[in-house]
Amino acid sequence: MNEFVDEFKKFALRGNAIDLAVGVVIGAAFTGITNSLVTNIITPLMGLLMGDIDFTHLVIPLRGNVVLQYGVFVQSVIAFLITAVVLFVFVKGMNRVAHLAHLERNKKNTPTATKSPELVVLEEIRDSIKK
Repeated sequence: MNEFVDEFKKFALRGNAIDLAVGVVIGAAFTGITNSLVTNIITPLMGLLMGDIDFTHLVIPLRGNVVLQYGVFVQSVIAFLITAVVLFVFVKGMNRVAHLAHLERNKKNTPTATKSPELVVLEEIRDSIKK
């Protein structure tokens, strides 16, 4: 049992697990902001442009009180698309930064080439022939 607890501590305190937890919390907060943006700003403006349509009241009555709320579904699709675009741009930017950092790291680690004595002599011969 003690071994299990130690192994769990090692897993939970490893950087990847903590990074994942932080990402989930930030993602949940971002989802709330995106949903509010779509529900309170974007779809009302779209509804205004489309002739005073209220997306929350776009329904298809089925039977009795049962309705398909396709307007709310449209809002959810818009929120998803905004989230997907933002995440795409963010990941693309992070990949670009990581790529540039990788190039810079490789540039620093590349040893500078020193000329061999034979090459120096050959260059001197070439230069003297050009004169």
